[in-house]
Amino acid sequence: MTPGDKTRRTDLREQRRRRQHGCWDQLIVAPLWVAYEANLGTLLRSCDAVGACMAVPSTDHYHRALDRGDTLPRWPHVHWVRRSKLGWIAEQRETSRIVAVELAEDATPLTRLAAAPGRTVVLLGHEHHGVPAEAGDLIDEVLEIPMVGQGASLNVAVAGSLVLYRLAGLM
Repeated sequence: MTPGDKTRRTDLREQRRRRQHGCWDQLIVAPLWVAYEANLGTLLRSCDAVGACMAVPSTDHYHRALDRGDTLPRWPHVHWVRRSKLGWIAEQRETSRIVAVELAEDATPLTRLAAAPGRTVVLLGHEHHGVPAEAGDLIDEVLEIPMVGQGASLNVAVAGSLVLYRLAGLM
């Protein structure tokens, strides 16, 4: 690597950014039931990469997780849910399509998912229990990530990142 290579990389990075990140424009990921703190920092980094925002409960668990796991200099993409999770989802449903990443009959495979046509909220469930059944009536579409291995699911940060990239139209 020559000294000019670093400058060229910086220039390329700036040229490839279409616009400044704007939260709540189109794509929101909502890991409302996540247990493992490390997943949240990783997912927040993916939000930054695709221009999405993250909505999380305003609890000590989530504040602590983002304090520890975030590698960004600030949290411009985090919005705190200060009411019941189901109440927040119902409110979002008035203006957004609600997509849950979950194993379910008639789920849409990730490979058939198109870029988000409008404002979309992606629900991610608990690492072991998924999205609670009581959220079912608030969900517009269930999305499944096809797997050929023996595992039943992916790490929530990996699953959320794949879905965000797909909905953002970046893959």
